[in-house]
Amino acid sequence: MPQSPEELRSTVEAYLEGLELWPELHGQAESVRYSLVVGGKRVRPVICLAVAEAVGADVAAALPAAAALELVHTFSLVHDDLPALDADEERRGRPSTWKQFGEAVGVLAGDALLAEAFRLATSYDRTRVARELAEATLGMIGGQYLDVTGSAPDEATLHKLKTGCLFAAAVGLALWACEVEDQASWRAFGDELGLLFQIVDDILDADGYVETHGVDGARLLADEAADRARARLAEVDADTSVLREIVDSLAVRTA
Repeated sequence: MPQSPEELRSTVEAYLEGLELWPELHGQAESVRYSLVVGGKRVRPVICLAVAEAVGADVAAALPAAAALELVHTFSLVHDDLPALDADEERRGRPSTWKQFGEAVGVLAGDALLAEAFRLATSYDRTRVARELAEATLGMIGGQYLDVTGSAPDEATLHKLKTGCLFAAAVGLALWACEVEDQASWRAFGDELGLLFQIVDDILDADGYVETHGVDGARLLADEAADRARARLAEVDADTSVLREIVDSLAVRTA
């Protein structure tokens, strides 16, 4: 029987808690662990593990990839909070990393998280996991650039890069880690996940899609993205019940 999202999240948390950081980080490791503790619901790595289970693999096969993805996400948050970008002094009710340790250590914490992520991704025998993660990270950074410079050609491009890349990678990393070659429907599902998350996020924050489409229009777009995600799952010859549960929860989330 597949594990529930809550069980998968517990697996991710335990893995991250026991993660051995590179010893030559010395005291910098403290800020890295602090950044991870401030982490949120672990949606991306949970999706990665749920895909691994759906294709019939042991979640252990995808754990390094899932953790690497979460480290990249955390790196992005640590750097987003810096004074040069969003200048956020608090994250999830705690001082942001740079506020807790100083701006210089905050920059280094993000750097270390990114490097540790790729150390995990390169632990696989084949390079496809690391390449998937690298391309997703570069896409996310490109999206951030478009955002901070106000140079995005359109709303869809901005969000596909800034948010969608890591959600698509949550699916792709699991497929490569579990050596799945038939990926078309899975990839289409991953693309819809990122869009769904972004639209609902904008509804909660009353910006982005809400500003351009209104609350009702944004809600309609979210419902359509969720329906498309469910349709892509229906094309897969696997038990995708847990992934459907994740889609349903993302569609109605309130925080």
